[in-house]
Amino acid sequence: MSTASTGRPSLTQRRREATWYEIAEAAAALFSERGYEATTVDDIARAAGISLRTFYRYCPTKEDALTPVLTAGVATLVEELALRPAAEPLTEAVQAAFTIATAGARYEEPGQTVRLIQVMSRVPEIRLRWLAAARAMQDRLVPVLARRTGRPAAALETRLLAAVLIDAVTVALEHWAAEGGHDRLPEVCARALALLRLEE
Repeated sequence: MSTASTGRPSLTQRRREATWYEIAEAAAALFSERGYEATTVDDIARAAGISLRTFYRYCPTKEDALTPVLTAGVATLVEELALRPAAEPLTEAVQAAFTIATAGARYEEPGQTVRLIQVMSRVPEIRLRWLAAARAMQDRLVPVLARRTGRPAAALETRLLAAVLIDAVTVALEHWAAEGGHDRLPEVCARALALLRLEE
């Protein structure tokens, strides 16, 4: 049965995501303990229990060790938003999509996810990767918003709205992690979206 028919990632994709998280968690722990510069790709691969070849299959460089995980939630947000009813107000649709995107143990018991985001915020090389990935997510969000709003994808309003939404989610994630993940992430996101007043 295909992923499309079940609405769930395939077994191969779930295994790939699990490996991504193992690499990212090993890298985040090492970056926190030793510092980014003192940590080598060999160190990360050894800590994750994988070969160097496997590491490079998932991450072209050391700087990429965290970004697939950090962008996974945003990518799911875009996918879920595309599935929301067209008549649903945009703020409600984004909040519902975000709640689905952040469901699961990584956010309910957020210790490792908090550490990943904190490391991303502190290490300039990784933050640059995160910002580039966020821009790519904006580009994926534009056609989704164009369909919802009835505006052309190339319109300034559509592109600006995509940028604002991705930035709001990014800031919400960073704030949540900076506060130690004590508040529920969907509630933090709801507060951020409320400030945007998207329906006005």
